[in-house]
Amino acid sequence: MFTGIITGVGRISAVQALGESTTHGKRLTIEAPVGYLDDVGLGDSIALNGACMTVTTFDVAAQKFTIDISAESLDKTAGLDGLGTVNLEKALRANDRLGGHIVSGHVDGMGSISHFAQVGESWELRVMAPPSLAKYLAYKGSITVNGVSLTVNRVADLPGGCEISINLIPHTVENTALGTLAQGSRVNLEIDTVARYVERMMSAPAV
Repeated sequence: MFTGIITGVGRISAVQALGESTTHGKRLTIEAPVGYLDDVGLGDSIALNGACMTVTTFDVAAQKFTIDISAESLDKTAGLDGLGTVNLEKALRANDRLGGHIVSGHVDGMGSISHFAQVGESWELRVMAPPSLAKYLAYKGSITVNGVSLTVNRVADLPGGCEISINLIPHTVENTALGTLAQGSRVNLEIDTVARYVERMMSAPAV
């Protein structure tokens, strides 16, 4: 369980194939910020760009850790198949503040950036979500983009999907990997858990 409040920005520094076929996954080596791994143990959960992964090895002195990601997960996520920056969040502890919203670390779909530009002191980020997620997206509702808990400011249902507009304050741009995004970038999306249950309650047959 996570909150969507990013606790560090890391970098995928190495990608190793775990086999020769397309059914094999990959082993990723991630460089973490100084001190980030001080309280991490083997088997701990860390979300990478919003996808919950398990720490398989770690080296505190080198500030690096590895995760193994399956071919299925690689197919259903963005930004985890090559070198580059990633948002990091350690799993929520029982006594932690719930600063964002309840996030499971399970990616519901991939979106694409349709617009990203500075407006005043902030930035406007527009994301085109797949049509299957449109019913879960609402004005002032929560959405997780690459692991970051964000608030939807506008929703537009378009022929190619559902475009949402999000305002990013300078702190978010400076302290997450969202600042590296550009038009056309693919991103991981996770819908609000509450929306998931509401949709089920509304669609379930009466007993």
